[in-house]
Amino acid sequence: MSSNLEVVTIPVIVAIVYGVMAVYRQLVSGKAAVWTSLIPVWAGILGMALGIVAFYVVPEYMPADNILMAVLIGLSSGLTATGADQVYRQIKKSGGEA
Repeated sequence: MSSNLEVVTIPVIVAIVYGVMAVYRQLVSGKAAVWTSLIPVWAGILGMALGIVAFYVVPEYMPADNILMAVLIGLSSGLTATGADQVYRQIKKSGGEA
């Protein structure tokens, strides 16, 4: 049972980063395009920060043995949020067809 709970932090990080980036996108919607092009960078940085926090706050739920692994899990989770958003946007743009 414990092994199933170890991966719970990954979707939580993805969801948090997705939500924060949605707010960020709304805040910079009328500004220069450079601010929206930085979304993957901010998502990666936020994901790394959340990976480090999870490593120290809830280590029993973080599938990382050391801090480097936690940083990489956080980074990949943050970038996954950006990818999930792009998949949703592309499906929506194509009319919802597969």
